[in-house]
Amino acid sequence: MCRLFGLSGARRTRATFWLLDAPDSLRDQSHRDPDGTGLGFFDADGTPRVHKAPVAAYEDRSFALEAKEVRSETFLAHLRFASTGGLSLANTHPFEQEGRLFAHNGVIEDLDALDAELGDDRSLVRGDTDSERFFALITREIRAHGGVAAGIESAARWVARNLPVYSLNLILITREELWALRYPGTHELYALRRPRGGHHGDRHLDHAGSGGHLRVRSGDLARAPALVVASERMDDHPGWRPLEPGELLHAGPGLEVTVRTVLPEEPAHRLTLADLRPEAADSQRIA
Repeated sequence: MCRLFGLSGARRTRATFWLLDAPDSLRDQSHRDPDGTGLGFFDADGTPRVHKAPVAAYEDRSFALEAKEVRSETFLAHLRFASTGGLSLANTHPFEQEGRLFAHNGVIEDLDALDAELGDDRSLVRGDTDSERFFALITREIRAHGGVAAGIESAARWVARNLPVYSLNLILITREELWALRYPGTHELYALRRPRGGHHGDRHLDHAGSGGHLRVRSGDLARAPALVVASERMDDHPGWRPLEPGELLHAGPGLEVTVRTVLPEEPAHRLTLADLRPEAADSQRIA
């Protein structure tokens, strides 16, 4: 399945990302290689930046293997296992709309109905994915409701009531804030409120995903707290907490964290793996 990773710090933080870890990890044939990798963050002036590539050729893999050291208050990394749309830059997460960055893990079907609901806001979408369309709906609802949390809740509720849904897990970031939604209970999504220095009080952050796909290090976080959201527990810290289905997490400036249930009900048309097209089902299995 796609991997999500988000990080919010109490201040601008330097972090190094390997979107594909050491080359040796790629020799393990029990793990499927990602179809795309991406990293989103913000410059000091608030300009959103995205470094991403489809993993469709040797050059793309070389890009993903290179260490990327960046500074930001928030970060968003995504590893794509394609379910909808081809292997292209336009279909690779994270996506940027109106100064916000977004990544999604899951499958939404009946895209014609979603396009009809978007109307003129379909122009926000540059690629072919269900994820970017869902982001466009969130962007429209943020405008309508005047807040990110309300926009996410409204868009996710409309999708849950009107479209076939496998999973809507997402992370959305702005320069200083992070939101994460787990819905429904199909895939896990974990949060870690990491104190300065981690569990031991004097350690830098060093997180690694399973399968050798994603690694993150930050020496700055030996001296500052952070909030981490990820598709899996990425170290042995005992503080990892799974979000409950329907919970929306928000980390604001200064790492004020709130979690509330915004979608207590099941999707009206909940999909199973058996309902998905073969390529979509493959993308949602543990890689």
